[in-house]
Amino acid sequence: MRCVQYIVLLLWTLALASCSSDSFKIDGNIAHIEGDGVAIVFQGDSGIVDEWINLDQKGRFSFKGEAANPVVVSIMTKRGEPLVTVVAANGDHLKVKGDATRTMAIKVKGNDVNEDWQLFRDEHAAFYTDPNPSRLDAAIEKYVREHPTDMLSTVLLMADYSNYTDQGKINKMLQGIDAQARPASLVKHFTGRQVARNTHLPRLMSLKLVKGTDQFEEISLTGHITLINLWAFPQEDRNALIQQLGTLSDQVNVLDVLTESDTLRWHQTIASDPKHWKHYWAPGGPLEMGIQLLGITSMPWFAVTDSTGMVTYSGPDITTAIHSACTTFAGGNE
Repeated sequence: MRCVQYIVLLLWTLALASCSSDSFKIDGNIAHIEGDGVAIVFQGDSGIVDEWINLDQKGRFSFKGEAANPVVVSIMTKRGEPLVTVVAANGDHLKVKGDATRTMAIKVKGNDVNEDWQLFRDEHAAFYTDPNPSRLDAAIEKYVREHPTDMLSTVLLMADYSNYTDQGKINKMLQGIDAQARPASLVKHFTGRQVARNTHLPRLMSLKLVKGTDQFEEISLTGHITLINLWAFPQEDRNALIQQLGTLSDQVNVLDVLTESDTLRWHQTIASDPKHWKHYWAPGGPLEMGIQLLGITSMPWFAVTDSTGMVTYSGPDITTAIHSACTTFAGGNE
């Protein structure tokens, strides 16, 4: 009898340890995933967390992370394609189950906000698959008005809403949500997405640049997140800039582009770069047509594109560019 009691106690202790108050856990079982693992991406307490988790033969995986406050966690394929997005914080034990070929049908269990989010998606499934997002946006606006004390209101605005043309309207909706239902960790993510989306920016499917001194290359900007670093001589504190860009996820493609014709100094500069990125230069003329769409007014200049080639940020601020790249990647490019 004592042996049975000991086993029960041991199993209970292990169960508690698997979901302690200083971490969260996600157990997944997703069929037909391309490749042998999934990428787990979220804004952790000390920066972006981007981990590759291997699958077993049945498509199962387990991940343990740390987030003192609620964060958006994206589960993605090796190509950066979103499978499912969840909200997690320390103490949560989430279970994800479904099929990679039918991502809208993937189910999430484990805490109220995820289960409510699941119900909302199920109830508005037709809106999520409609190419015109207006019906989904209207449903989200209605939910936010009617549920000011529900954290799901913040999550829906952050993850699923698309009409960011009226910044005053967005801020009013956000401020209408009770403080307890809009934790700073989620609002920060939301603000980054708002900055990225609230600008009329172009879609760039590719750029044609020069690699080396005379080799042209057509660079595809689709299928991944890309950050373009455009610069000219002199570029002060390049090592500090490279270090900042080095904080990006490996899933973000960094293009380093010189906008001058001095290729000798260019080769000397990139030879000392601590990270081996793809280096190009834009010699002018018709080759720069795509770059000209970015509205460059100064150097350096940074641009971020999502997996469809849509420019989510174009401007001179590296911090905003990095934040846009990270939130675009973590948000799954809805």
